[in-house]
Amino acid sequence: MANYPSAKKRIRQTIKRTMRNKARRSRIRTFVRKVEEAIARGDYEAAREAFVKAESELRRGVTKGVLHINTAARKISRLSKKVKALGQQLAARAAEQQQPAG
Repeated sequence: MANYPSAKKRIRQTIKRTMRNKARRSRIRTFVRKVEEAIARGDYEAAREAFVKAESELRRGVTKGVLHINTAARKISRLSKKVKALGQQLAARAAEQQQPAG
């Protein structure tokens, strides 16, 4: 247990920051999960919209010091790759259906 006032204050500050960062990390995870769920459903439009929001949250996490910049960049890159692949997959299916059989 801390004896000095400055140490007690530091403990209080640490607790506040920990709670704030937990909330931020949880919010980021939620946005990322929404993108992944939309991809799993095959809903390209929803995935794109969710990706834009998730990217914003990931970048905000870097600004606030919750995530390292490279971690955020890696997550954004991987999500972007998945969303793009889904779009290409749906476009290929649409093109395949438009071609006449014969």
